[in-house]
Amino acid sequence: MNKEELKKQVGYKAAEFVQNNTIVGLGTGSTAKYLVEALGKRTKEENLNIVGVATSKRTEEQARSLGITIKNIDEVDHIDLTIDGADEISSDFQGIKGGGAAHFREKTVAINSKQNIWIVDNSKLSNNLGSFPLPLEVIPFGSSHVFNKLKLKNYNPKFRENNNKRVITDQGNYVIDLYLHDIKDPTKLAKELDSITGILEHGLFLNIVNKVIVGYPNGPKIINVR
Repeated sequence: MNKEELKKQVGYKAAEFVQNNTIVGLGTGSTAKYLVEALGKRTKEENLNIVGVATSKRTEEQARSLGITIKNIDEVDHIDLTIDGADEISSDFQGIKGGGAAHFREKTVAINSKQNIWIVDNSKLSNNLGSFPLPLEVIPFGSSHVFNKLKLKNYNPKFRENNNKRVITDQGNYVIDLYLHDIKDPTKLAKELDSITGILEHGLFLNIVNKVIVGYPNGPKIINVR
């Protein structure tokens, strides 16, 4: 079973946890797209009635195309469940997200949700965070100064680019990736990054997830975290 099949496996499994007449946060990325696909099928085949809160424009477009009702986060008073992928999950279930440059919206939706499920293939699991670059969403004004501060801290920052152009988020900001390799104290680093003016949000998702669904060749494993 290849990685794409594992992603589909967990995306479809996670869709089973979505109940009728609920508000659901819809993640972004190559695994979350299978979740949205599965929910689109349930909407048609089971008359599943849900409201989706999308974490990116591309997720919103996919969901609408499949007949899922979408509302802006400011149009709902709560979110029952958010299901999203993750780029790396440590053994104590802390996470790095933002490979799709949507971590500001993903975190905003996640922290306003009653429950959070992460869906990943088994390659995303590690002992400690850091092997995946840590994304920062950075406001363009003064971004070179933010970059230099991060460089002085030996955080190995790089502006994320695509076709020699800086990646622009849905908020119109830049992404700086930190190549740290091993994050000894994620909580301490999160507080430090929160204190730097110009960083809108970082990709450390700490003490957020309630359940993780991991794709393995012999089937999905469901881990209850908290």
